Amino acid sequence: MNFKYLSVIVSALFTEFLFSVNGQPTAHFSYFQYVGKDSLFMQKRNPKKEYQNPILAGFYPDPSICRKGDTFYLVNSSFSFFPGIPIFTSKDLVHWTQIGHVLDRPSQLKLDGIRISGGIYAPAIQYNKYNDTFYLITTCVDGIGNFIVKTKDPEKGWSDPIPLPKVGGIDPSLFFDDNEKAYIVNNDAPKGTPRYDGHRAIWIHEFDVNTDKTFGTSIVILDAGVDPSKNPIWIEGPHLYKRNGKYLLIDAEGGTSVNHSQVALLSDNVFGPYIPYAENPILTQRDMPENRPNKITSVGHADIVDDLDGNTWAVFLGCRPYEGNYYNTGRETFLLPVIWKNDVPVILPHGEAMPILVKKKKLENKPTLFTGNRIERDDFESNTLDMKWLMIRTPHSEWYDLKNGELVLQALPKSIYEVCQPAFLGRRQQHTNFEITTELNFQPDSGQDLAGLVCYQNEKHNFVFGKTLVSGKEAVVLDRSDDETKRIASLVIPENFKNFPLQLKIVGDGANYSFYVAYTDGNWQTVAKKVDARNLSTQKAGGFNGALIGLYASSSEKPKILKDCYADYFRIGVAVSMNHLTGKEKNLLVRHFNSLTPENYMKPEALINKDGSYNWGNADKIVRFARENKMFLRDHCLVWHKQTPE
Repeated sequence: MNFKYLSVIVSALFTEFLFSVNGQPTAHFSYFQYVGKDSLFMQKRNPKKEYQNPILAGFYPDPSICRKGDTFYLVNSSFSFFPGIPIFTSKDLVHWTQIGHVLDRPSQLKLDGIRISGGIYAPAIQYNKYNDTFYLITTCVDGIGNFIVKTKDPEKGWSDPIPLPKVGGIDPSLFFDDNEKAYIVNNDAPKGTPRYDGHRAIWIHEFDVNTDKTFGTSIVILDAGVDPSKNPIWIEGPHLYKRNGKYLLIDAEGGTSVNHSQVALLSDNVFGPYIPYAENPILTQRDMPENRPNKITSVGHADIVDDLDGNTWAVFLGCRPYEGNYYNTGRETFLLPVIWKNDVPVILPHGEAMPILVKKKKLENKPTLFTGNRIERDDFESNTLDMKWLMIRTPHSEWYDLKNGELVLQALPKSIYEVCQPAFLGRRQQHTNFEITTELNFQPDSGQDLAGLVCYQNEKHNFVFGKTLVSGKEAVVLDRSDDETKRIASLVIPENFKNFPLQLKIVGDGANYSFYVAYTDGNWQTVAKKVDARNLSTQKAGGFNGALIGLYASSSEKPKILKDCYADYFRIGVAVSMNHLTGKEKNLLVRHFNSLTPENYMKPEALINKDGSYNWGNADKIVRFARENKMFLRDHCLVWHKQTPE
């Protein structure tokens, strides 16, 4: 046998084995580097006497906090990402260390089929000194509802969920009274029929720590909000405390956008009545001018804790828009000292802008790990993933591996456009201005195979930037999704760099992201510059999470467009009414159909008035819609055996 040809065959088989698992290609990433460089974090400060907000930058919403001894524990919402509920510890409330996730086992967190902004809402952590146990209570929206997990040591893991079938709604929180009794407060629908959209109530339930069950009769302790006559929306996120013999109830009010606020009420009895603080809200930015420097918006959903010196501190969420109400970093965690006024914790006096630099004593002399500008690089040299990496929904198979200094992703026949778990590992975007680079080695077998970087807000709002085959040639492509997916750029890889590793880079600058590729020569080439990235904002995409940016591999076809599938055969038509010409229905029509039929608006009954005149108003609107979207129009039944005029 000719050994020259034998070596070629062996080499080809080894390459095929190296870059495929179970017949599917694998993507090999040698590193991932994230550089944050926001001007907000460039302000001069004295690290011994000042800290900087936010204390957790990026998608860390709905903070809740407690203390045992000299250690503080903080948790955040995680929605439909896995593992769920990041948990941090700190000695000074500023320098935080992540110790893991509360829900880190598939048995604890079942997210199959749940929308991205479903999943885990507003976890509340509490330490019960009477039985030396940590409790965390939360809601799996679209899942099992409200439940508790508990532990003696948060660093050693938490129990499986304990459901609370008699506690409805969202945002439950536990309160342990000084008589060892326990209660749950939560947001739910009011008694009877809600008076308006956003009409909610705060309920209280008695809780037995011996059985982990509620008992007795649940009652409403706050209906609608602090001033029901004004129809306030979304009273939620309740927390109960006791101070100087009085029960303190604080809640979020006004929705989680720019009208968000925190309000306070007091009572002599845990079951009420609760009297609103006369100078509510105790925290908001809704009354501040738009043009203020370093604008922070949407503050609220607060929790408070005392330090060892008797000072009280509040953690709460806020947002950093880069323009208008656009932000891709999501809701972040902020910290402020509390001023007590008549047994009420005032977090920020009325008319004051949210401060970025705040004075504080007893700060630790070490770097902050979750805020500020910094360079983070993962060379994948560990045999476990860093805690910052997240998956979409719950894993049911092993599709990634860490070996030989690489992260290897199996290109699953699933995509980020589907409600599933694709082969994607992402980390939070924590800066408005950032730079991300990675090196990828990937050999696609077809145009269905793609691997690279993804900027992810949800299934319909994202960027996919990676290597695939286009007309049989290796190429780097960029796809942008904003309800519908469009290919922004495609760059064929030169023949002399075919089958070689390549580097990908994304540079974020507020609303604009730029995309670059480099081959083995190390020269960066522009794939697309200053692409509109507002599709990654909550304002555009809806929901409650911030953007993740990470690594992705797929062997799935893109979702097909119906009219394209049958373009060589016939047009795809649909009957329409006026309500189909706006919103999600409009997007569906324009994406999948190329022919319209007015359902009723060209029937005689709709066209001919009783006096014999004609009304073409709605018919004209449908014709205009078809013309603007380059769609055919079939006139419908100018003569019709039913619905004829008198």
